[in-house]
Amino acid sequence: MSDFIVRPATREDFTAIRSLIRTVKINPIGLDWKRFIIMVTPEGNLIGCGQIKCHHDGSQEMASIAVQEQSRGRGMARRIIELLLSSNNDRPIYLMCRARLKGFYLKFGFRPVNIEQMPPYFRRISHLENIVFHHKQPDDRLMVMCLD
Repeated sequence: MSDFIVRPATREDFTAIRSLIRTVKINPIGLDWKRFIIMVTPEGNLIGCGQIKCHHDGSQEMASIAVQEQSRGRGMARRIIELLLSSNNDRPIYLMCRARLKGFYLKFGFRPVNIEQMPPYFRRISHLENIVFHHKQPDDRLMVMCLD
């Protein structure tokens, strides 16, 4: 795993971050390059990224965890998550993911939360998801998790 560099994002990285987020089809709302940690090749090509963002209700979300398809399975996402969590000691931190990823995030100490335990931002998103995507398979449904 020494064939990459981890660093804070710069303004010049934003286009590549947004492109990766769109490619992996995760939430493109709230992308602010100033909050991102990125992994790049020695040549400067984006491998992966992640951020911790704050919402208007005061809650924090670990979000935008993405790795280029050709770089998956090499611990890149794990490294990004470890760096994000070690650089932010404020708890709780929430995340939203597809239910099929629950086991992955449990390894970092996240736990599923029910709707009554969610801050307002996550409660609104969960209600919307239940209305719009009620037909999805259980593994494709949105899950909110928390690290205390």
